[in-house]
Amino acid sequence: MKLKNTLGAVIGALLAGASSTVFAQGQGAVEGEIFANRFFADSTRDYKHDSRGKLFGGTLGYFLTDDVELALSYGRYHDIRLKETPSSKVHGEDFSLTSIYHFGTPGAGLRPYISAGFGHQSLGQGGGGRDRTTQGIIGAGLKYYVGENFFLRAGVDGLYNFDRGDSEWQAGLGVGFNFGGSSGGTRTVAQVTPQPAPIPTPLAACADSDGDGVCDDVDRCPDTPHGVEVDADGCSVQFVPVRAELDVKFDFDKAQVKPESQGDIKSLADFMHQYPQTSTKVEGHTDSTGADAYNQRLSERRANAVKQVLVNQYGIDPSRVDSAGYGKTRPIADNATKEGRALNRRVEAQVEAEKEVRQ
Repeated sequence: MKLKNTLGAVIGALLAGASSTVFAQGQGAVEGEIFANRFFADSTRDYKHDSRGKLFGGTLGYFLTDDVELALSYGRYHDIRLKETPSSKVHGEDFSLTSIYHFGTPGAGLRPYISAGFGHQSLGQGGGGRDRTTQGIIGAGLKYYVGENFFLRAGVDGLYNFDRGDSEWQAGLGVGFNFGGSSGGTRTVAQVTPQPAPIPTPLAACADSDGDGVCDDVDRCPDTPHGVEVDADGCSVQFVPVRAELDVKFDFDKAQVKPESQGDIKSLADFMHQYPQTSTKVEGHTDSTGADAYNQRLSERRANAVKQVLVNQYGIDPSRVDSAGYGKTRPIADNATKEGRALNRRVEAQVEAEKEVRQ
């Protein structure tokens, strides 16, 4: 009873924490599921060896990151038959706490997972009473996300009973939904205007024939016109605008960055490292297929996926990268053709700077 109360309190806290958020995947999301499992007991127990009990229940999970989920489950056993009296069935219940690691990125499509954790099983006995045991749990499976929020799951769990020293397993299916995660969001980043290099202060004790603030003995350009900006060598300089652009294409209904786009993203990151005062805005877009609201979220996930590559793989400070999604509102090609829709499924970014050129 104490364990039931504790699990109930944790589940209530998770729901309360997510009650004010919107439907989305990712870090901070809460995921609810109902499941049905087939339970296969160890042959040493008092149940028929071919007895395939059923476990029905629900799971509530919280995503600590985009990939790691902490999940609480409760289920009820049905139709487990005894060896001595096969016509008799026993019932029971199961609690578990597991950590689940998801592969891939949040969004529609498949996400394989692996899991590990602990559980408490309580089953009825033929002579009355309960058979209680603490279990270690390892598992694996697949989740298929239908759009942004609903998913189907298939998985297998191995169960080791610490109190009994035997092993069991179960396989099952589930259906669920998630809400409350972060889709990346947008932030306003202040634009930094490059400042021209200051004119060196002339040394009082040196000659400066052309009056550019650089002593004649180190002036490599001695006849600089008056009033022209110079560098430390006394040569005139000019700031020439330079620019880098990014155009990343995506597969239909996907937000995963394709391997062939990594080189273009790296080129933009190299440019930003070369000009550390710059910042950029990553803009996501979709074609016209689908509902406006879904395409808006898809464009935001695409922009955030490119931002994460810049930040996590190429070391750009996240404060220098803003991201935004525009759904299907800004096409650059005709959505009536397959080719045009492929061009519209994109993420764009640009970075501008000024390069110092000696004259």
